[in-house]
Amino acid sequence: MSLPLLINTYRRATAVLEPAVLGFLYWRQRKGLEERTRLGERRGYPSRQRPNGHVAWVHGASVGETLSLIPVIERLTQRGLSVLVTSGTKTSAGLIARRLPPGAFHQFVPLDVPRYVRRFLDHWKPDLTLVAESEIWPNTVVELEQRHVPLILVNGRMSDRSFRRWQKLPRIIGSLLERFALCLAQSPEDAERLARLGAPRVVMAGNLKFDVSPPPADPRVVAQLSGLIAGRPVWLAASTHPGEETAIVAVHRALTQRHPNLLTIIAPRHPHRGEEVASIAHRAGLRAGRRSEGVHPDRALDVYVADTMGEMGLFYRLSSIVLMGGTLVPIGGHNPIEPAKLSTAILHGPHVHNAREIYAAIDDAKGAIEVHDSNGLARGLNQLLGDAALTRQMARAASDAVLGLGGAVDRTMQSIEPFIVQAKIGARR
Repeated sequence: MSLPLLINTYRRATAVLEPAVLGFLYWRQRKGLEERTRLGERRGYPSRQRPNGHVAWVHGASVGETLSLIPVIERLTQRGLSVLVTSGTKTSAGLIARRLPPGAFHQFVPLDVPRYVRRFLDHWKPDLTLVAESEIWPNTVVELEQRHVPLILVNGRMSDRSFRRWQKLPRIIGSLLERFALCLAQSPEDAERLARLGAPRVVMAGNLKFDVSPPPADPRVVAQLSGLIAGRPVWLAASTHPGEETAIVAVHRALTQRHPNLLTIIAPRHPHRGEEVASIAHRAGLRAGRRSEGVHPDRALDVYVADTMGEMGLFYRLSSIVLMGGTLVPIGGHNPIEPAKLSTAILHGPHVHNAREIYAAIDDAKGAIEVHDSNGLARGLNQLLGDAALTRQMARAASDAVLGLGGAVDRTMQSIEPFIVQAKIGARR
């Protein structure tokens, strides 16, 4: 299949500009955005030997995308494949490595530079490639096609913004999508958009995130912190962004007369903002402490800043009420599946377009309350803090709604089974 001029231009440009890309990579490393000891992986250099036998390459851009693939990765290893799992962020590496089953291992994905991609593929020689959601990189797509490696889009997603953008470049996206052996979409809307953009083989398999186990937590730590906050009204603001913490702190102040000893836990989406979030609370006259500094949520604190990585399973278990961040400001909302599975009542703002289907299902089941501003948040939170029965009822409804939307892993594995069989009987190592 011939490539459009713009894709050929992109391929030549990324090859010529490789020195600039390398400089950009070192700049990211100095900013703390890349793992210094594993920088070579971003250039396609492996940090371990390829295992014997058949290898499936599974890729997710960041933490959420890759964690959603864990059930599929587990099934692939059970089918006798070694699984190379890649992601593109430093944050994802540690979290994902702890969740991978035996037979799966992590590497950073190479940047989409022809020589980097070829070096990566020369070493790993994947028999099958699965990429999550909307990861469509031209050089990678073309190199896989040239090596006759089946490429499958899993948990495929096409947002409103991406769809509008790609509609302006129909030949580009069409040329890339036709090189996918199969596209498995999250929703009927995603399936329709992928087909309209030129994907020839599309199946609606559902959202894999509904089948992911809730994040783990050390029972001893849960018991310890639960004991420290026992008897206090508690709520959690999860994955917050700039502009939300100020409203959250104001809501805390407004509710302390009705709910004495109220504890507000704020888990910023980006933990490096912990000091900034604590400062917002301090300026409001509240006592704040940061988990990253070893502080515990005792009665000396009004606000506890959960600025560590990999502990959301702990904080979801400490509170029966959760505000999902990224919804009070136009970020688009973060995934509410994890708190729903851990039996929490959910509050969210109006900006939920990143996970519209999920929020709609939980809202329809009356497992969540939508609020539009800090006044609405204060009213909703006051209602839940004062009515334990309502909180439990909403938590059950949210959990049931999420469980009812499961099954995507089974449908995904059924769809890719012919490719697994082909990989296992092929001539590769």
